[in-house]
Amino acid sequence: MTKKGRILTGDRPTGKMHLGHYVGSLANRVRLQSTYDCFFIVADLHTLTTKPEREHIANLAQNIHDCVLDYLSVGIDPDQATIFLQSGVPETYELNLIFENLVSVARMERIPSLKDMARAANMEDSMPFGLLGYPILQAADILLPRGNLVPVGKDNESHVEITREIARRFNNLYGDVFPIPDVLVGDVPSLIGIDGQAKMSKSLNNAIFLSDTAEEVTQKVRGMFTDPNRVRADIPGRVEGNPVFIYHDAFNPNVDEINDLKERYLLGKVGDVEVKKKLTIAINNFLEPIRERRAQYQSQPGLVEDVLVAGTERARAEAQKTMAAVREAMGMYRLPVKTL
Repeated sequence: MTKKGRILTGDRPTGKMHLGHYVGSLANRVRLQSTYDCFFIVADLHTLTTKPEREHIANLAQNIHDCVLDYLSVGIDPDQATIFLQSGVPETYELNLIFENLVSVARMERIPSLKDMARAANMEDSMPFGLLGYPILQAADILLPRGNLVPVGKDNESHVEITREIARRFNNLYGDVFPIPDVLVGDVPSLIGIDGQAKMSKSLNNAIFLSDTAEEVTQKVRGMFTDPNRVRADIPGRVEGNPVFIYHDAFNPNVDEINDLKERYLLGKVGDVEVKKKLTIAINNFLEPIRERRAQYQSQPGLVEDVLVAGTERARAEAQKTMAAVREAMGMYRLPVKTL
């Protein structure tokens, strides 16, 4: 089947992925992989922009493994999509350096999300150069495989605009090499964490992971934030914005059951225990096929690494074609190769 275009998207390998990742991006990737030529990047270099410490780098190998395993477990098919490691494509460094000379510091400082990232990493007063240039490295990621569609959340739309500006500037200076990528902004809002205070995040300890056991899910749902003003089951409760019902809407396919629970909750005729018990069943039913695929892949030693190596080889082959076109367009001097 002829595919519609080429997609580049991915994740920083900072730990196991959770339900927020699934509704925000992974489900969309599974849907898109059959109709687009998808490149899914495990962006290990991007982790260094906020966590360059040795103890963090020591965890990268396991985090990379977990990230790829999560991809496979939710249904990303390596026979349809290319899963690759960012640092395994050395052309990334070369194109990033070229792109850095096409963007001003003032332009980068106008990107609001960079300030948010620096604040979250406690780097607001000492932003590293690498974090300032984060969107430039993203541009290299997107344009090396010549991606023409980038699925992003609303908060990253400004980063892709930098990619578009860089592609236009390069093409204007040297000739048409790069496509101008379009943005595919997801309409799925961030999934609130089980604490009801912020979006789901590993660092905030408010996440249900794709790899959680049934017992872990039961324990986490039991402790979920609901309506703080509802101290007894016979008091009418609030459904709108209630995390338990947000999760029901996202993961419970039984619409009639959800509507019944909401109606009784508003009337004070159902307790949190029943609502949470049915949510636990729904989430565990959703996660069970993911757990089964995970167990299948884990039972095959070396499979995850083989998928990553094969994908990285394909990504690098595409990157080499792109860099050959870049050097030719720029007229860069090439040393003659001496044969023995």
